[in-house]
Amino acid sequence: MATKSGGRFTGQLGFVLAAAGSAVGLGNIWRFPYLAAKDGGGLFLVIYLFLLVTFGFTMLAAELSIGRKTRQSPVKAYAIVRPGWGFLGVLTFLVPAIIMTYYSVIGGWILKYITVYLSGAGQAAADSKFFGAFITADSAPLIFNLIFLGLTALIVYKGVEKGIEKSSVFIMPVLLLVVVGISLFSLTLSHTDAGGVTRTGLQGLKVYLIPNLQGLTFSSFLQILLDAMMQLFFSMSIAMGIMITYGSYVRGQVNMNHSIAQIGLFDTGVSVLAGLMIIPAIFVYAGMEGMASGPGLMFVSLPKVFNAMGSIGVFIGLIFFLMAAFAALTSCVSVLETLTATCMEILGSSRKKTTLILTALYAVASTVICMGYNRFYVELPLPNGSKAQLLDLMDYISTGVLMPLVALLSAVLIGWLVKPRWVIEEMERNGERFGQKKIFAFMIRYLCPPIMVVLFVKATGLL
Repeated sequence: MATKSGGRFTGQLGFVLAAAGSAVGLGNIWRFPYLAAKDGGGLFLVIYLFLLVTFGFTMLAAELSIGRKTRQSPVKAYAIVRPGWGFLGVLTFLVPAIIMTYYSVIGGWILKYITVYLSGAGQAAADSKFFGAFITADSAPLIFNLIFLGLTALIVYKGVEKGIEKSSVFIMPVLLLVVVGISLFSLTLSHTDAGGVTRTGLQGLKVYLIPNLQGLTFSSFLQILLDAMMQLFFSMSIAMGIMITYGSYVRGQVNMNHSIAQIGLFDTGVSVLAGLMIIPAIFVYAGMEGMASGPGLMFVSLPKVFNAMGSIGVFIGLIFFLMAAFAALTSCVSVLETLTATCMEILGSSRKKTTLILTALYAVASTVICMGYNRFYVELPLPNGSKAQLLDLMDYISTGVLMPLVALLSAVLIGWLVKPRWVIEEMERNGERFGQKKIFAFMIRYLCPPIMVVLFVKATGLL
């Protein structure tokens, strides 16, 4: 049965690299390191890895199985799994629809930094005011956003095999090599500050890997758990409909058990290595104070680190932001592909026409988000007590509210209504052995729902 989006992955390698490309993105390169730095280094790492091999594996298996078994996009897939549950497909569709409004904006920021380092002006990027001046400018962020959106649209326009699979097979191995290279380089760094204190990359490695339990309370532990789970959602493309869409492109003979393990290994490896290449470098040149820079770690703190490296810093900075651009592009492609596949299925339109229409709509939407830092600047109070600009608001709604809700309802649907056997049968297609089926059944029924309830309540400020 062919997918209505009109394409299939040619085999297991193409599928794994495309799915890993969706999973490996800004969540790995940007979000994971700053959360690890904020949440006690090794403590965050341990919690994240535990959630990955339990919850992440469970939800990834469920979503890919739903996609391959129904051969439909998320909106229609859930209605096939269980009549009357089409609303869950609509909720799932809203997640990438909202994320797409701002993902290309951040991608545009990365492109700007690439041009800065290409021109040899890395010292300018090290100025603390550089990033703020750029995102509040009238035209520059809009132009870079549209360029990044255009690159994303071009890949989706070309289709599954010629666009998504072909680009992923090239980008992902290059990305992995760059991440490994910079990670090893970070461990060799050493710097003596004005006070005569020498810090090394290996000392930064200890900060990253050894759990910091100082001042840990139940509330702070719950926040770290929430951060790790939100990171897992964002990083693994869970509860976005993306893996259901990609699953619908997977051929029947592909071994799903092996594929899921490979996707998880690739995604986690890049996340851990991203922390390894960023946190030791930040520690060496900025100490523990630099570790507390939060979301600004990538765009404010790292350029200062590259500048402190001297002449080689310009080259390292360029390579880093090129790598970040590759990661952002593969993820943004997966988001737009999910939206495109769903709209093609519902409207019966062609891929090219659908891609062009969606690109035009998101050119307008992302422009509004860009202007949220200047002409449309607002500070909106969120239920969790924080304040948000337009981009922060979109991120909060998609990752903080909708993703936990979608994951909760999906776990209830698979675990209690259609029963875990529905997924297990798909995982054991062609006589494959699903060795983790007992763990899967236990997780999807008894652990995933209560965890999602707690995280949803915490994220919405009710706890």
